[in-house]
Amino acid sequence: MPGPVARDAFADALGRRLRGPCSPGSLDVLRTTAGTLLDAVPADVWCAVMLDPATLLDTGGLHEHGFPQQVMPRLFAIEHADQEGVDNVRALTRRRGTASLLSASMRGRMADSVYYRDVLRPVGLSDELRVLLRDGPRTWGLLVLCRGPGAPPFTAAETALAAAVSAPATAALRRSLLLTGIDRDDVPDAAGLLVVDDALRVRLATATAERWLALIQEAHPPPGRSLPYALGALVQTARTAAPGSQVRSRAIGVTGHWVTLTAWREAGAGTLPGPLGDTDGEGSEGDEVLTVVSLAPTHPRELTALVLDAYGLTPRERQVAQQVLLGRSTAEMSAKLHITEYTVQDHLRKVFDKAGVRSRRDFSGELFRRCYLPKLDDPPLTKDGRMRDDGDGGAQDDG
Repeated sequence: MPGPVARDAFADALGRRLRGPCSPGSLDVLRTTAGTLLDAVPADVWCAVMLDPATLLDTGGLHEHGFPQQVMPRLFAIEHADQEGVDNVRALTRRRGTASLLSASMRGRMADSVYYRDVLRPVGLSDELRVLLRDGPRTWGLLVLCRGPGAPPFTAAETALAAAVSAPATAALRRSLLLTGIDRDDVPDAAGLLVVDDALRVRLATATAERWLALIQEAHPPPGRSLPYALGALVQTARTAAPGSQVRSRAIGVTGHWVTLTAWREAGAGTLPGPLGDTDGEGSEGDEVLTVVSLAPTHPRELTALVLDAYGLTPRERQVAQQVLLGRSTAEMSAKLHITEYTVQDHLRKVFDKAGVRSRRDFSGELFRRCYLPKLDDPPLTKDGRMRDDGDGGAQDDG
């Protein structure tokens, strides 16, 4: 097994690649990390997934060399709906380590694993190595490497090397969420709506929903998929949620804008149009239960929480940062948080260092730029108070 020095050197080499002259985007971070790891730990099937740290649902990633499409609905059901299995992503986040090998977790009793029986074995895979991309309590991504019976088993040394990529990859992935920019590209500014059946066929899709879906950062093998895996995971989770409840996740788009996906179940009302791209022309039965998905711009208050998470603040630093955004003085923070003013100043220095700013004004301005500025592009106001650009500079009349 490689010693700590070798593992540290491996992690440092990856960190240098990820800190190149240009700030990589999220998919670039995943691609570089996976490529570096696969050079040392080969795999027959692999994927690299971004996760919403709040829900641990898929929000994009690389799937060109991933699982065959036919097992994905069952994988989503096990992973997100049923949350079964010793190496389920939610179980992994409760452990101290970042890498886990399924055969080791099962102590060789692979046939007892529902994930092995229903996902790996049907497609000829014998074992799976998972690597969490996380810092503290927040998990931002997941690397999955699988081998078939004809390949040598994963070794303890390979598992240790896989664990070593977690820290540099997580740091780079967090940076990418902050630095991929807020640009002025043409993105939707309203909610879109999808209606999906249990076979993940689209029964109804508004044009705005299709535009939002096109922005989600996922790479698939040709000919690709009509629905991102991020949406598939959400739909499968909604299927087992309590009646009347909603399931929500957030994904960052290729433009740097965030989209919130919200899913809930509804009984089919009458007849819906046939699936997009489906030639059978059959409608939905009135008593069929379908999944409705709303795709909309993420609200600024949610973005503020995401950005604070992406900076990697500790719980106390996050509290101090929130007080800064509320305009509190050092004395007010001290009284509110029951800590000394010296401790407040110490936390402020750490917050500013992680955010790359030098003052409270700079920090507030940075959060404003990332969370609110996109909403203020090209006035004037609509009648309900939203900033809007109608293409000709005129105000939108909402009636």
